[in-house]
Amino acid sequence: MATARDIMTKNVVTIDGNATVADAVELMKAKKIRSLIVERRNEQDGYGIITYKDVAYKVVAKGLDAYHVKVHEVMTKPVIVVTPNLNIKYVARLFANTGITRAPVIEGDKMIGFITISDILFDLRLVNQAL
Repeated sequence: MATARDIMTKNVVTIDGNATVADAVELMKAKKIRSLIVERRNEQDGYGIITYKDVAYKVVAKGLDAYHVKVHEVMTKPVIVVTPNLNIKYVARLFANTGITRAPVIEGDKMIGFITISDILFDLRLVNQAL
């Protein structure tokens, strides 16, 4: 059966929570991605995530200045995570039931990848194996 490990992105792009939202947007544009994982402050801390949607809804729609708002002020935290051995079918169900479209893949206390709804749909061969 196909698992999150089989289709996850291994090169996760991260950002410091004290960076500005403008920095986050520039990084997302440069990397051609829609979200960034916000780095943990220490090993006991959880990960956060900032997405284009967060920027649009929490900064632009409220008329805030992206050059003055910090990532940690608008990120989503805590983040729903998945384990690397979770079957793709269950990842898709988790996404459907929670309304999320992406999640870090965590093994132990370390992030080893990132999975999105696009990853699930990208390789239908793996999706069919999961059923």
